[in-house]
Amino acid sequence: MMQSGPVHETKVGNGTTVQEFILLGFRVGQQGRLLLLIFFMAVYALTLAENIIIITIVVQDSHLARLPMYILLSHFSWLEMCYVSATVPRMLFDLSFPYGVISFHACFLQFYNFFSLGNTECFFLSAMALDRYLAICRPLQYPKMMSQEACYKLVAACWILGFLWYAAPVFLISRLSFCGPNTIDHFVCDPGPLFALACPPLGYVPRLFNIFVSSVVLATFLFIAVSYAFVTLTLVKKSSRSNRMKGFSTVSSHLAVVTLFYGSVVAMYVEPNGEDRAETTKVVTLFYSAVTPLLNPLIYCLRNDQVKEAVSRRLQRKRMK
Repeated sequence: MMQSGPVHETKVGNGTTVQEFILLGFRVGQQGRLLLLIFFMAVYALTLAENIIIITIVVQDSHLARLPMYILLSHFSWLEMCYVSATVPRMLFDLSFPYGVISFHACFLQFYNFFSLGNTECFFLSAMALDRYLAICRPLQYPKMMSQEACYKLVAACWILGFLWYAAPVFLISRLSFCGPNTIDHFVCDPGPLFALACPPLGYVPRLFNIFVSSVVLATFLFIAVSYAFVTLTLVKKSSRSNRMKGFSTVSSHLAVVTLFYGSVVAMYVEPNGEDRAETTKVVTLFYSAVTPLLNPLIYCLRNDQVKEAVSRRLQRKRMK
């Protein structure tokens, strides 16, 4: 394991002395670090490329650009690019150089961005579930309830709520006293290691943070589950065979993305105790911060006939030119 570098300390108003943290990252040798660096560089590049392609297809296709489902999908793709960029570039930097020193303020900025973007993803997945519920269960009211104007208001609400939700908890955590040591056994600034480094008493801050996290995860998951339950019942009872197959194809893609995201988040709460806990946390965090943004565009597009048709139309226009 890497040893901590020198701790640069300066007394500040809230009693904090640690001004830098050291991210230990992954417990691998030099060759392993190089392999991880190459692998995650490829993952990051592919993730950006996939989501840029989706945004480009939706924006440049006049038909898809008017549909609420694809307005939400294009913003979800932009969110995925921001989400993966909150952690992976810093991780690649730390794999390239020893001693992943990160300043106190940069650490908490990463912490806030990472959790706010994850929170925003919860809201976007809920918005996409609402869109499918209205389209399938309330088709007559759908054009009015999910107009372009209403859709963009929903998008704005997802972004605003996502970033406002953790502002107070992260600020309170940053006001705790960090008087040493300064080594974080992770590749990101995560609340668990930060609470472990904070000097007691921590007061109500850890409990408050857990309440904020749990309330969003549980509320959005229940909303999504209930929405898709109604969608499934409607498709089974009222749809023709062709509409049922088309509806289930779209819903199954959404549910796959929901399962990947919420499954990995839940795994954070049932991780084993003991010596392997830190390594398990890293693997789970890596999965939902880097792997799921890579898989989500593939899940949404490979089974989506409208996206395939839009790609076909774009290719035909290029051939005609």
